[in-house]
Amino acid sequence: MGVAAAVARHKELHLTATLFSPPAEEVFPAPIKSVEVGSPAERAGVRPGDQLLRVNGQAVTDVLAYRHLLSQGKATLEITRPVVLPFFATPQDHHKVKADTQAQTFLFDVEWEDPGLEFEEVLFDGIKKCANKCDFCYVHQMPRGFRKSLYIMDDDYRLSFLYGSFVTLTNLTEGDINRILDENLSPLYVSVHSSNQELRQDMMKWWKLKVKDQQATQIQGMIERLSSIDLYTQIVLVPGRNDGDHFDETLDYLTSRPNVISAAVVPIGLTDHRTNLPDVRTFNKEEARDILKRANVWRKKMLAERGTRFIFPSDELYLLAGEALPSEDEYEGFPMLENGVGMIRDFLNEGLPALPKSLPTPRKVILGTGVLFAESLDLAVEPLRAIEGLDIEVRAIENVTFGKVTTVAGLLTGRCFRSAIQSGEADLLIVPPTTLRYGTELMIDNTSLTELSGVLKMAVKPGGSTLGELARVILDDAQSSGPQFGMSAHAAKENARSNEPFQS
Repeated sequence: MGVAAAVARHKELHLTATLFSPPAEEVFPAPIKSVEVGSPAERAGVRPGDQLLRVNGQAVTDVLAYRHLLSQGKATLEITRPVVLPFFATPQDHHKVKADTQAQTFLFDVEWEDPGLEFEEVLFDGIKKCANKCDFCYVHQMPRGFRKSLYIMDDDYRLSFLYGSFVTLTNLTEGDINRILDENLSPLYVSVHSSNQELRQDMMKWWKLKVKDQQATQIQGMIERLSSIDLYTQIVLVPGRNDGDHFDETLDYLTSRPNVISAAVVPIGLTDHRTNLPDVRTFNKEEARDILKRANVWRKKMLAERGTRFIFPSDELYLLAGEALPSEDEYEGFPMLENGVGMIRDFLNEGLPALPKSLPTPRKVILGTGVLFAESLDLAVEPLRAIEGLDIEVRAIENVTFGKVTTVAGLLTGRCFRSAIQSGEADLLIVPPTTLRYGTELMIDNTSLTELSGVLKMAVKPGGSTLGELARVILDDAQSSGPQFGMSAHAAKENARSNEPFQS
């Protein structure tokens, strides 16, 4: 073979190898937030800012997979230290250094020992997105202009296991299902809405191109396939759609499944921002009473048969129906608290402390809350009005951000309080702690309590998660414990990165 022919043949082979070479492995570097003092990781030289690439040669997608690999006993962790490039005057210098510099990568071993790493995020490969376009989806009703995380349509079974967020299961792959079963990711929290497959599909409208496995959309099949996994379920009710006899049908199925632990029942939540969405409405008093009447039949039946009331209607349904809230015992430990089931009863559980006869310095206090809860809160704080020098008012704040139809306290924004309260009209404004982003003093619209205080020319504080704590905030200037719930899927979304893979 001549030289020219050999060169041509080499080019042909190189082209063939390029075209048919296997794809690069997807690796999702996990930034390390902190390293425990004295841990194997610290002894190996790992430091904050480094990134985990693999465990036992396998790419790791999240903290659950990381812990699962460690649980096998012996583990080799691959760490990379990203190169921080200096500033250069010209792009040419930058590219030259980048080309000549390689990230430092090293390995270290652990055996039946925690490496001592804390990560910036719990999901390394990004949040799994929703495959549905539900008629009642709150993200589709969000006004514009809020932080990006509020528009993420997450539907990630890992966040369900970690934080109790509800998922529909429609976006699962066969690999996801097998992983749930193999790693026993129990419990999970599942949005059922209806056990009738045609009705559920009509309400949820999943996108065929986003569904990876058609079997995952079959809700009864999925509940039965996940028979070894405890499931906490929820039913979002829409008037004229899945209420009435359809509601009974769904409860009949869910109560028949041993792995279904309970079902929360909540009415549809609406805003005034429903562009290009079906016309729906909220429940009226009679309809809410019908839901509770049907639920109570099943609650009595399940208490007799399984020792649990099983069905837990949300506080909003009781308020809409004008009926008394259940007792503390009837909530059976408040497993669905963050879903609005039992929040009021939990708030009222700690009663008022011993009250003084008078205040040393008179003060006016406004308790700002949502329209839905205002009457209940007004009754709860009535004994405080006997304190001489304390002028206390419960003010129902209309939601000017999401619209009048949104009546819950947790969706009030800084704009709502600015609209409803005059500058200087009180000494202290108390806002619901549920209006604040976890770990901050920021509301949904990024208004801070400090900013709101400056605008309204009065002190602004979050109230308590209980009635007793609220009283201490008012009377003793006590610090609120803040939002009632800790780290959640919402907080995970705040930290979510792009799910663009790292090629290795």
